Amino acid sequence: MPRFDHFGLRLTIDQLAEVLHLSSRTIYNQVSAGTFAVPTYVDGAKRFADYRDVATYLDACRERARSPA
Repeated sequence: MPRFDHFGLRLTIDQLAEVLHLSSRTIYNQVSAGTFAVPTYVDGAKRFADYRDVATYLDACRERARSPA
C-alpha cells in the first residue's frame, strides 16, 4: 500500500515495480543511468516516487498507445 506522510502519497521502489511490471533491480539500474521515466527521490535510506508522477507517466503511456502510428 502506498505510504502517506509529510511528503504526500508516495510509492517505494518495490511498489513502483509492481505497478509498472518491472523488477526493482531494473528500476534501480535505470535510475542510476538517468533513464528512468518517473522522477524519484531519496528520503532517509529509501527511494520513492510521488504517485502523481507515476499517474502522469501512466497517462502518457496510455495516450501513446491510443495514438495512431
